[in-house]
Amino acid sequence: MIYLTGDCHGDYGRFSTENFPEQKEMSREDYVIVCGDFGYWDRSAWQEWWRKWLSRKPFTLLWVDGNHENYDMLAELPEERWQGGRIHRVSENIFHLMRGQVFTLQGARIFAFGGARSHDIQDGILDPQAPDFKRKYKALRSRNAWFRVNRRSWWEEEMPNEEEFLEGKRNLERQDWKVDYIVTHCAPTSIQAIAGAGSFQPDALTDYLEEIRRRCSYQRWFFGHYHDNRNVTEKDLMLYEQIIRIW
Repeated sequence: MIYLTGDCHGDYGRFSTENFPEQKEMSREDYVIVCGDFGYWDRSAWQEWWRKWLSRKPFTLLWVDGNHENYDMLAELPEERWQGGRIHRVSENIFHLMRGQVFTLQGARIFAFGGARSHDIQDGILDPQAPDFKRKYKALRSRNAWFRVNRRSWWEEEMPNEEEFLEGKRNLERQDWKVDYIVTHCAPTSIQAIAGAGSFQPDALTDYLEEIRRRCSYQRWFFGHYHDNRNVTEKDLMLYEQIIRIW
């Protein structure tokens, strides 16, 4: 079995047996894939407790990165080959699917590509080393501003680099640009435009995904990021709290 869901942001209550009873029939050869913003943030007792809780689940939990992950911690994880692509192993049954990889799961070919540009940084990115950091931080917090702190709550690695873009194209070329499913965090430019009614601006990643969409043959494309559950088109599905089975 393969299930998909959207952003978790560190809240994994949807994977309780009460909310997700299907897991009673699952094993480690069955998969749940999170479409970004999994919530890999820190080594706090709270986060460690949840990761141990997830590690006791019968299924294997996979996730592409979103724009709210700790990329310094991700870079420290061991990298390995698994099911045809590259992963970071968080625990025995929790894997981060690296960008631009094609995985074969239960006979299905899945192209994974994480990342997205944050939409909640309109008031800036603060440098914690700046001499006026505390003053600016307090002022922004006092007016509930939309801001982040560099390498504490925001990382430039949220957006892919050129090598990651090329890696994705190389791997799709090896598949003759044919896969069963595509899993990303943000959507291709044209799909984002439909989903957001023009409220989201295109960027290098959405344009890259748009090129993939036009060149690649696929059955369904799943993405998170926009905090809603709906079919944007017949083939392009936005996920948030909902868990759906695709295989």
